[in-house]
Amino acid sequence: MGKSGKGLVSARLQAVARLARTDLAARLLEHGFYAGQDQIMLALSIEEGLTPTQLANRLGVKPPTITKTINRLQAQGFLTKTGSETDARIAHVTLTETGREAIRAIEKSVKRSEKALVKGLDKKERKALLKLLSRVEGNLGQSGAPDTDDGDDEDEAA
Repeated sequence: MGKSGKGLVSARLQAVARLARTDLAARLLEHGFYAGQDQIMLALSIEEGLTPTQLANRLGVKPPTITKTINRLQAQGFLTKTGSETDARIAHVTLTETGREAIRAIEKSVKRSEKALVKGLDKKERKALLKLLSRVEGNLGQSGAPDTDDGDDEDEAA
């Protein structure tokens, strides 16, 4: 990074993201969940009966990763896989009663992690932070050629 400050924003974002993931992972582990399992559980609490491929697409992960995690959650008694009535190659994933009960613990963990993340920020600051993060996310999510700006504009880096 050096004196120019280049990369300072991305380094801080990465550090905060890493700390946030670590905090949430520790809270989830208290309830027997590992990182990533919460996302599958929450997705199924919104829409049950998704296929592993649909889950992978919604969560932006590869199908083998989803399959492995689904199998672990099924072994823990949180999910069931049921074959499709119309296509034997397709399985639908649903929460068990134990899984539905666990959603509350996951949501509580997420809420506590979120509270720790924004501790000390007032409502206006939280709103401003969300707005800025949305803009940054939009910048990185834009399709097309990479930005060729060399980042020498001090106002943009500050």
